[in-house]
Amino acid sequence: MPPKPLRRAGAARSQRTSPEGGAGTASPPGGTRLEVGEAEFVALCDALKAPDSVREKAWMTYESLAAADGASAYNKKKKETWGVCIFIVAIDLDEMTFTFTELLKSLSISVCTFFQFLKEVDVNMDTVSTKVDSTVSRLKKKYDVLLALYHKFERTCGLIYLEQPSSEISAELSSVLVLKNYWITFLLAKGKVLQMEDDLVISFQLLLCVLDYFIKLSPPAMLKEPYKSAVTALTVNGSTRTPRRGQNRNARASKQIDTDTKVIEILCKEHDCNLDEVKNVYFTSFIPFLNSLGVVASNGLPEVDVLSKQYDELYLKNKDIDARLFLDHDETLQPDVIACSQLERTPRKNNPDEEVNHVLPQTPVRAAMNTIQQLMMILNSATDKPSDTLIAYFNNCTVNPEDSILKRVESLGHIFKKKFAEAVGQGCAEIGSQRYQLGVRLYYRVMESMLKSEEERLSVHNFSKLLNDNIFHTSLLACALEIVMATYGRTASQSDGTSAETDLSFPWILNVFDLKAFDFYKVIESFIKVEPSLTRDMIKHLERCEHRIMESLAWQSDSPLFDLIKQSKEREGQTDQPEPTSTLNLPLQHNHTAADLYLSPVRSPKKKASGHPQSGTSNPDAQPSATSQTQKPQKSTSLSLFYKKVFRLAYLRLHTLFFRLLSEHPDLEPLIWTLFQHTLQNESELMRDRHLDQIMMCSMYGICKVKNVDLRFKTIVSAYKELPNTNQETFKRVLIREEQYDSIIVFYNLVFMQKLKTNILQYASNRPPTLSPIPHIPRSPYQFSNSPRRVPAGNNIYISPLKSPYKFSDGFHSPTKMTPRSRILVSIGETFGTSEKFQKINQMVCNSESHVKRSAEPSDAPKPLKRLRFDIEGQDEADGGKHLPQESKFQQKLAEMTSTRTRMQKQKLNDGNDTSANEEK
Repeated sequence: MPPKPLRRAGAARSQRTSPEGGAGTASPPGGTRLEVGEAEFVALCDALKAPDSVREKAWMTYESLAAADGASAYNKKKKETWGVCIFIVAIDLDEMTFTFTELLKSLSISVCTFFQFLKEVDVNMDTVSTKVDSTVSRLKKKYDVLLALYHKFERTCGLIYLEQPSSEISAELSSVLVLKNYWITFLLAKGKVLQMEDDLVISFQLLLCVLDYFIKLSPPAMLKEPYKSAVTALTVNGSTRTPRRGQNRNARASKQIDTDTKVIEILCKEHDCNLDEVKNVYFTSFIPFLNSLGVVASNGLPEVDVLSKQYDELYLKNKDIDARLFLDHDETLQPDVIACSQLERTPRKNNPDEEVNHVLPQTPVRAAMNTIQQLMMILNSATDKPSDTLIAYFNNCTVNPEDSILKRVESLGHIFKKKFAEAVGQGCAEIGSQRYQLGVRLYYRVMESMLKSEEERLSVHNFSKLLNDNIFHTSLLACALEIVMATYGRTASQSDGTSAETDLSFPWILNVFDLKAFDFYKVIESFIKVEPSLTRDMIKHLERCEHRIMESLAWQSDSPLFDLIKQSKEREGQTDQPEPTSTLNLPLQHNHTAADLYLSPVRSPKKKASGHPQSGTSNPDAQPSATSQTQKPQKSTSLSLFYKKVFRLAYLRLHTLFFRLLSEHPDLEPLIWTLFQHTLQNESELMRDRHLDQIMMCSMYGICKVKNVDLRFKTIVSAYKELPNTNQETFKRVLIREEQYDSIIVFYNLVFMQKLKTNILQYASNRPPTLSPIPHIPRSPYQFSNSPRRVPAGNNIYISPLKSPYKFSDGFHSPTKMTPRSRILVSIGETFGTSEKFQKINQMVCNSESHVKRSAEPSDAPKPLKRLRFDIEGQDEADGGKHLPQESKFQQKLAEMTSTRTRMQKQKLNDGNDTSANEEK
């Protein structure tokens, strides 16, 4: 049945009256109310109290969807489609008269199902606006956090409370009532304390505070060990629980502050959570929240109805998810396994150039806590003051930078704390201070490593020029803080290793320090190379930051990149390019460090060749004022390296999109790449305040157009949305001219085509432009020490490096408690039976003729790896060490495998230092 047209209610229709009771003349309470669509659509709008403006536009949106290709799916799910249309329009018009949960209830669908259907509806670029995208992203992140926390909450309460407590416990203190009190109190605290409610770590720490508070109020007879003993000890020591009735909240809260911390210590140990951080949250955020409640106690517990009423106010104000329904396992909040898996898989497409990292499944909270533990282990030996080694470097400088460094760290700390509190919540300022101190410790640690590396490379001790460079220090500190913020900012949807943005996500730190993205980019590679303890996730995060800078952030109008491009064009000959195309098909190899990039431009090659290597004190500054007016502009090392990386990233993204869309036309890829590369190099103004992928999609569409290949922009965009790390704003909101934005199609017609029409038409002629070389694309330039290493044989055998032997809750220097079996585990992909399987692996490896990669320097060449052997008794072939006589033959064989794995890991690190031989292979 086709959609019904707009219609007005006739005189015979029942009319809504004005608030005063009479028939109004204005809309919406007017005498002739606008009604559109079918009766069920009208009923849905009435249930949601949608105003006329929303009804009319929502029905028009539905009509456009129903008229599009493949509209049969929408006709089968009319009510869901109507709900999506009403939701979209209400957000766009800022006329939300209903909550998100009310909408889900009206449609009888779950959160995940709704999001998946919304994604399917957005077949055209203009169906869902970027404003709606932003709202949906916020809702999904909040739902993910709440779902993860509720599951953790249920499991934790099961470990704390007895299922059937003794009969002496009042019925009012049943487990159901306790859970309800806990959860609603937590929701209220989370809503009032945190402005940024998608912060999983602080939310979980706040949940632990709630658990601690209520455990202390619970009768010991309700509790399991060790909580029962802890609460009993509080009673014996005089820090008793508060009276059952009649005592006001302020008095109870003040007593809580003075009580023993045994319960919170147990909770932190059980969940591998930092005790100091949780205490900070407790005293700076949770206690003030309790004092603000002002509710009457009942059996030592807050009144559920009072708490629920206060939560109602927050829920109706935010118009989002009623998280109390988790307690009832409401169908609207239950995860739909199929729908949710499809949503989570969208941004995580297989990338052929990215190493596959098999991660054991973890709950989101456990993954977040483990990530924080890894950071703490890295910083265990670091301090928040310069070390003696750093002080020595400072003293060797012509101008001692120590005072300026300390003052900078202090002043930026005040700025960071203020901005953190503004983003997260004013009660979380001290949490911001804790995060900042961790960043400072990493900052000093990496600075020391950088200077040691530079000293070895240049054989100099005076780094006055570099260490007195404000931008270098601000960038290095920002990079250290970005690692900390990313570690703590892990969201509930990141358990699979994907990235998910929060309010504190990159480039938040750049805005806090007023730092240009191009300046920040210069420190990333050196930061990774000199800090070997960074985890794979940390390295991948920094690499993603580098990509975002190359894609768009470095191309913002106020970026120093455009000044360098301008200087490059003013160099000798007037035709100089930032990076010659002749170098594209060469491996990306360079010896430049952060010091080179911050002190770039460097001397011209001719002058530099005749002298000694330049130290950190003799390179000219990057500032334009440092170049004499009588000198010719010098070549910028940072610009040259930046373009090399941009070209390789650009081609990699183009190749991925091309493979999805035009694999049947392989002859078009070099043409599209040539146009793409020409635009980046010669028409850099087209990148100003735009995104690399916008130029990529326009290049693809333009070449297909002149080559008469049928490829619609809609098809390009649909494929683009499936690429990893993409944002819908990239194609929905493109700069057309100053402060005017439109879709990418409009950009192509009004800007891109107008600028490059002559060039594009050349590809249709008999004399097309000379093709640009295809860039040499290696795998990630950064080594991942945690990745499984393939045994050199071409067989499907991998050896993984040993995981960290330390456990946070046992102290940084305490080995993880492991059984003899769990210390060394071997997996062949199936159940062990007999020794024949070991012999089969041994035969596969022994048949290998492959040789191990060697370092470029003969003196450092590692010895060939020994083949895996499982038939040598009593001696490890690798190191000649003798085994203890009481060890079993199986243990000896496993020890041999471990020794071989350790050697391969060491050799991998050696391979990482080889920049030329490895890449050419």
